Amino acid sequence: MPKLIAEQDLRQIEARIAAYPRGIGITDLEKALSAAGIVMNRRSLLRRLSILIQSNRIRATGAFKGRVYWPIMPETARGTEPEESLIPLSEAGRKVRCYVSQPIQRREPVGYRRDFLLSYPESGPYLNDATRAHLHQIGRSHQGALPAGTMARQVMGRLLIDLSWASSYLEGNTYSLLETERLISFGQAAEGKDALETQMILNHKQAIEFLVEDADEIGLNRYSILNLHAILSDNLLPNPEACGRLRQIAVGIGGSVYTPISTTQLLDEYFQRVLDTADAITDPFEQAFFALVHLSYLQPFEDVNKRVARLVANIPLVRHNLCPLSFIDVPKRSYVEGILGVYELNRIELLRDVFVWGYERSVKRYLSTREELGEPDPFRMKYRSALTEVVRHVVLQAQESVREFVSEWAAKHIPETDRSRFISLVHTELKGLHEGNIARFRLRPAEFQAWREKKTSTSPNSATGSSPC
Repeated sequence: MPKLIAEQDLRQIEARIAAYPRGIGITDLEKALSAAGIVMNRRSLLRRLSILIQSNRIRATGAFKGRVYWPIMPETARGTEPEESLIPLSEAGRKVRCYVSQPIQRREPVGYRRDFLLSYPESGPYLNDATRAHLHQIGRSHQGALPAGTMARQVMGRLLIDLSWASSYLEGNTYSLLETERLISFGQAAEGKDALETQMILNHKQAIEFLVEDADEIGLNRYSILNLHAILSDNLLPNPEACGRLRQIAVGIGGSVYTPISTTQLLDEYFQRVLDTADAITDPFEQAFFALVHLSYLQPFEDVNKRVARLVANIPLVRHNLCPLSFIDVPKRSYVEGILGVYELNRIELLRDVFVWGYERSVKRYLSTREELGEPDPFRMKYRSALTEVVRHVVLQAQESVREFVSEWAAKHIPETDRSRFISLVHTELKGLHEGNIARFRLRPAEFQAWREKKTSTSPNSATGSSPC
């Protein structure tokens, strides 16, 4: 009799999850079960979810409170899923998908194969000449020689939202694109969402700002990768000391038969080999895809590895003023299966199909955005760093006399021929500062709010909204 009751519980839970083809988190699942008259404590629910996963009746992505549960489509229906028709697959990509879409019990357990890394570049390039030429043609901003990161800065507002949402979504985050926009632009966390989901998106925002604003210094090196991990994993790891450090423990991959390398010394050695090999690649798209493949495969950190890989893939694109890759609209299942192909087969064809399609999607989104903005102002570009520094200082230090401070600062740092125009530009930016554009000056919503409240309480001679700056 107990077995019959347990099976009934399993079927009820399975049926609830099946009603959410885009996945459901544990809190929302509890609510859905409760609405159906099914009440059980979380520990009991987690135990039954574990049984359903092990028996391949549902699947799960993400970790801890950010874990999301998904229905598994019947074999006969898989070929008709809408997302499968979105991305045109190569014949090799279809073969990879055919293998990794099998139940986990039918796939052969494998460990880290160093030859996959060490055989490059003899085994490369991963992107052939025609593919690279195509990506260069569509991804160029056609603006001539400009400072690194110019293209990304032009679409920064949209990129922060798109990449933060898409990369988090691929990890099982349930924030919608609109909720992500409200969080990033106005600091408004979505109601009913787990705090870990909110933290994940805010971490992405900060990491993207780091990547774009420091484009001249960021590269495929330890400093950049470790610091990106530290930002992306902030307040998300059980061990805070693991942020920005290569892992000292073994890790597993949920839903895969792949077991990453566990020897600390070898992990460090291969991590450096990945960076050295990537840095030696001259083509930015080949660099981007190589980094995406091998950082995901190596799993150098305790967690947040794929998030790091997705942002690192943007480093070569940002540095070469190519359209960034946001992963917007990339189907989660296609991405996961592409990664599984790398993990379990060392086959890059399916992930490559996803990468190329995803980049084409990003280009259409961001080149149209740039065209709406028009050509960049050369003067503003020349003094971009100085403008950011002055505006940040005014806001963070809540200057009593803004005009006096800006004039004194400009007298020390700006040539006399450009000084008057620069001062005017600073005051224009201060007057137009609002919640939706503060990220350009690396300001947080709380810092901006404190400055605005200070302005409201100052005299008419200070920088208020009713008097000139």
